[in-house]
Amino acid sequence: MSAASGTLTAGVGVAGLVAGVAALDGGHWTAELPWLLPLGGVRLAVDALSGLFMAVAGAVVLAVAVYAAGYGRASRTASWVLPGFGAVLVLVPAAGSVSTFLLLWELTAVGSLVLVLGEHRWGHLPGRAESRPWGRRAVREAGVWYAVLTQLGFVALLAGLALFAALAGGQTFPELRAAAGSLGPAWRGTVFALLAVAFTSKAGIAPLHAWLPRAYTEAPDPVSALMSATMVNLGVYGIIRFGLDLLGGGSPWWWLGLMGAGGVSAVYGILQAAMAPDLKRLLAYSSSENMGLVLIGVGAGGLFAADGDRRLAGLALAAALLHLVNHSAFKGLLFCAAGSVVRATGVRDLDMLGGLRARMPVTAALFAVGALGAVALPPGNGFAGEWLLLQSLIHGLAVPGMATAVVLPLAVAVIALSAGLSAAVFVKAFGVGFFARPRGEAAAEARESPPAVLAGMGLLALACIGLALFPGELGPALDRVVAVAGAEPTVGGGAGVRLRTFSGALAPLWIAVALTLAALGTAALVRLLARRPRRTGARLWDCGGGAPTARMTYTATSFAEPLQRVFQQVLAPEQDVSVTPVREFAYLEERVRFRHRVPDRIEHRLYRPVLAGLSAAGQSARRLATGSIHLYLGYGFFGLVSLLLVLAVGW
Repeated sequence: MSAASGTLTAGVGVAGLVAGVAALDGGHWTAELPWLLPLGGVRLAVDALSGLFMAVAGAVVLAVAVYAAGYGRASRTASWVLPGFGAVLVLVPAAGSVSTFLLLWELTAVGSLVLVLGEHRWGHLPGRAESRPWGRRAVREAGVWYAVLTQLGFVALLAGLALFAALAGGQTFPELRAAAGSLGPAWRGTVFALLAVAFTSKAGIAPLHAWLPRAYTEAPDPVSALMSATMVNLGVYGIIRFGLDLLGGGSPWWWLGLMGAGGVSAVYGILQAAMAPDLKRLLAYSSSENMGLVLIGVGAGGLFAADGDRRLAGLALAAALLHLVNHSAFKGLLFCAAGSVVRATGVRDLDMLGGLRARMPVTAALFAVGALGAVALPPGNGFAGEWLLLQSLIHGLAVPGMATAVVLPLAVAVIALSAGLSAAVFVKAFGVGFFARPRGEAAAEARESPPAVLAGMGLLALACIGLALFPGELGPALDRVVAVAGAEPTVGGGAGVRLRTFSGALAPLWIAVALTLAALGTAALVRLLARRPRRTGARLWDCGGGAPTARMTYTATSFAEPLQRVFQQVLAPEQDVSVTPVREFAYLEERVRFRHRVPDRIEHRLYRPVLAGLSAAGQSARRLATGSIHLYLGYGFFGLVSLLLVLAVGW
């Protein structure tokens, strides 16, 4: 990455961070650029809701710019696409009209696709294939899935926003907001349904998540960090901005559907992460899980607002947004740490890693900070957001209605289950990847990453630590954001988290101090009790088997096997045993091959039949292409007549 490009990318991050913080502090501004885009022009408008997402995007872009500067040499295309991609990520929340939003939204898809496909050889890392990206099937497949699902989401977004603007008689956000109350329930529901499809696809929510594990895994590591920590946030922003702010809320069934999708994505995503031996694929599915939790909070906020309880709506939305900020910090750090491992070893398979704690101690420590946040246990930064989300759901049980009485306890169970599985996932990732002995030559020869790479990760780690110890400092900012969405502020400021109108308080700093003192006291007590006369070491009897080797240690696959047995009906693992007998004597085996994989069941049950049907339709359609110009003219005439008939009947 060139110095000019790195400086420009870092400048974009600083600008986004400063503008976002200013908006969160109460600043508002608009800008009209009618000459920049035909017909509608470009309109930018920043408020507190925009400011939160701009600040998060700017902070991550800044850290990734520092990280990428030391990661490796990138081509000219990557050097200039990356700053533009970062700028678009910062500007999407600042869009103030339909045309501006659509333009910036599409630029995020195009920019990320170019980086995923065109720059896979970033830095020519050891162990990476040196062939062109389109020569590798996995990269090509990831690009196709990402492009198709992204563009299908854009079609839904275009249809929803075009319908909304046509019904409102204008395309600026103030015009949409003013006209939303006069729309009928059916029209508002149709607009919301179309937009929800587009936004949940961008957020990686199941079942529209199929692009996410492919794109994150095959993208260059700095790009994976940007996509996971900022781009998926835009889906949540769209739901809040259009569903709660511009449409003014709606039927409870809107939000119950979002909560259901979020719950399915949370559980399914973390189960797939538990089975994945690929480190980046594991983190990708974890993003699907965390965005599912965020969507549960947003859905609960919309549900409470539809029932008229603006206080509970503010609490649920604040919880969702706090978890979103925390997720951006720890997931950006985890993807950067995974990139550091890949840079040093050229390996993503946890089964081939091990022993990296001694060879890459700084990377191991930073990965541990991110993993602690991901498991949502104190003193990790993910704990405060999930605690606040549970508080909103528990207090919401007082809201009358059958839907809340059934859905909210299920949501609490989903959060508890996902938290428990997250602990298993990151114990697997950290323990198998960084401890024990190396299980491959690449891991045995690993070396620590350059200082710039560690500095970029250090910035994200500092953000994780600050959010873990002082989450309440975001309280005033979150209150301003939820007020934009039409909810009532409920989170107070200060070092801890204190609810204004509900009974609940959290002091993460004191929890961290208590845990540290307890750990130090336990260690001191153990050392005190273990003071005995020195013993002479002697080799124990090993039953003739010899010293254990690295092949005898737990791998990621064997670690996940008990969980696979528990959730076997959901995961539907596939196994195959092929036996090759000796040619001269059939009763002796020359080779036994065992293959085991846990496929994405949603993809196999939902997408594969659709793809097979489209392929069959395409093969059948070839019969229409006979090469006859007369037949083609007939097709055109038939289509024109059909269109005229439709217009005549419709008119």
